[in-house]
This record gives sequence, structure tokens and C-alpha cells, in this order.
Amino acid sequence: MTLDTLLSITVEAPDESVRRKAQRRWDAIAKPVDGLGKFEEIVCRVASILQDPLPDLSKKALIIMCADNGVTKEGVTQTDQSVTRKVAALMGQGKSSVGIMTKHYPVDIFPVDAGINSDETPEGVIDQKVAKGTADFLKMPAMSTQECLKGIQAGMDSVRMCAELGYRIIATGEMGIGNTTSSAALLCALTGIAPETVTGRGAGLSEGGMQRKLHVIQDALQLHFGERKRAGTSSGREAFEALRRVGGLDLAALTGVFIQGAVCRIPVVIDGLISAVAALCAEKIVKGCSAYMIASHRGRERGTWEALRRLGLEAVIDADLALGEGSGAVMLLPLLDMAMLLYREGTLFSEIEMEQYERFPT
Repeated sequence: MTLDTLLSITVEAPDESVRRKAQRRWDAIAKPVDGLGKFEEIVCRVASILQDPLPDLSKKALIIMCADNGVTKEGVTQTDQSVTRKVAALMGQGKSSVGIMTKHYPVDIFPVDAGINSDETPEGVIDQKVAKGTADFLKMPAMSTQECLKGIQAGMDSVRMCAELGYRIIATGEMGIGNTTSSAALLCALTGIAPETVTGRGAGLSEGGMQRKLHVIQDALQLHFGERKRAGTSSGREAFEALRRVGGLDLAALTGVFIQGAVCRIPVVIDGLISAVAALCAEKIVKGCSAYMIASHRGRERGTWEALRRLGLEAVIDADLALGEGSGAVMLLPLLDMAMLLYREGTLFSEIEMEQYERFPT
């Protein structure tokens, strides 16, 4: 795939007529209007995305992109890069945090090695390794153009695989030491927002570590974008360049997941900071992708709120989550299952000879 090919991708809007049918069905169920709040809206959006007034979400996938970020050399993390490989290995065995959380829940997990800094991909992890991590973006661009494109392609290929296997909803996750630094830097590059407003402590930093992380991001933005750092990006090409310079292979791969999800008309669930920033990057590269995204949780990192706000999405869960691995995204799924069960099987006003609530303009 070339950059021009990527930028030429177009996305069709979800089916508005199906959304309206779903809304009418909700209103016909014996309950107050909008009684399930945001979940009713999500179900309507899912129906319009899948072009099915009674969508079946029983086949669910979680794609976890794993990669190392070269900026860890600048002392912006509490742990070293070896943790990425170790946690990815646990994912391959179903023993990482999200694997344990979903042990008795019907979601299939696909961990992907997009750029772990190791010679071999851990057993049980899909090998899509582009490189053994990225370069230190405080010294040079994180990726070459081809590396960034291959990272995006890895995400797109993962979604194609899920589509061919019949999955109807995809949750996103990641694992990569240093990726909150890359994500904060990329968010600033995409939007022009000041680093101090969106940079958080990641997996845990002292005050000194936090200040070092902030200075690294500020200096990297100055190095790569100069006085344009406050301008943000105004085109897909500029967004790609921002991703290439200060992103990571996990971010690039997740960007590809969101793009291909829209192309394949599959709803894709955003997890926390890293996937939210990748989602924003996908929308800037290929307009219209955000219509296929669902926000799961608000997250602890301030950058998550900003990315979701700019996507026009509102998270359902507000629980100060910061675990990663797609844990927040999969926590949304059983809640959505319950809402979907009522939507599909709920008692109708017409069945109990009860007058239906009237919907008034607000």
C-alpha cells in the first residue's frame, strides 16, 4: 500500500434508514422513552453500521496491538521495554489481565505483534512485526514512511481477517511500554493542543518522571514541527506525517483497525488513550471513520477525553480506568449485550394493550 492509496480510501455513511427503524423499535418497547439512555443510541448506531434492524452481536473480537516505543530511552516510563514482550506472551496464553477478565465471556482475543522489540513473536500472538520497535522520536522520526504504512496495513489486515471470520463487533486494545508518551505527542501534533493539558502519568510516574515526560514531548514537537506545532493537522497527509514522526507501530496498527472497520462496516470499540488517539488519527486520514466508532470509557488520561470530544463521541463508562489491553472496551460489551437483549426481545406496548409513550422534540 502506498500513501496515495491510503489517502484515496473512502467511507460510506452508515444506513440512516436502518437507524430510524431501530429508533422506532426502541420506542415501541414497553418502557419510558430513552429509558436506557446512551445504550439506545449505541444500539441504533450499531444497527445502521451493520445495515440490520435486528443485529446479532454474538460473535465478538478483541484486537490487541503490541509494539515497543523507542522514546522509552528518554526515561519516560517506570519500566523498560522487556515488559511489552512479557505481557504479550501472557496474552498469547490467555493469562494477561484482559484474558483473565474475559475468561468466561464470549469474546475472542487476537493479540498482534506489530513491533515488539524481540527477535521472535511470542507463542499465541499473531506475527505482523514491522520492526523491532520504533526509533526515539526525540532524536529522529519514529518510523519511515514504509514502516508507518506497514503498521497501518497490519491493522487493516487484522480487521479483514475478523470480517472474513464473521465477527460483527471489534474491540481495540494495545500493549506497548512508552505508548502514552507517543499518544500524547501525537494528539498534540494532530490538534495543536498544548502538551501540559493532555499529558498524564501513564502506568505511573513520579513528579520528576512526569516533568521529564512533558519536556520530552514538548521538545519532540519543536523538533518535528517547529512553529507549526500549534497549528495541528489540516489534511490526511499531514495527519499521516504526524503519526510517522511521533507515533508508534501500535498506534499505526490501531489507526488501520479503525479505517478498515469503517470500510468493512463493522463497529469498532475505542478503549483508552492510545486507541482514542489512533481513532482520531484514522478520522483525520480517512474522513467518515468516526461514524463506525463506539467510545467505551472516559479513562484516567486527560488526552482520552480530548480525543473523544474531537471525534464527537461520548463514553458510557466513567470509572477512572487505566489498565489498557482493551480492558475498558470489553467491559462495555456485556452492558451492550443486556441492552441488545431488551432491544431484540423486549415486550412491546402493542402486546400488552398499553398506550405507547410519545416522543417530543427536545
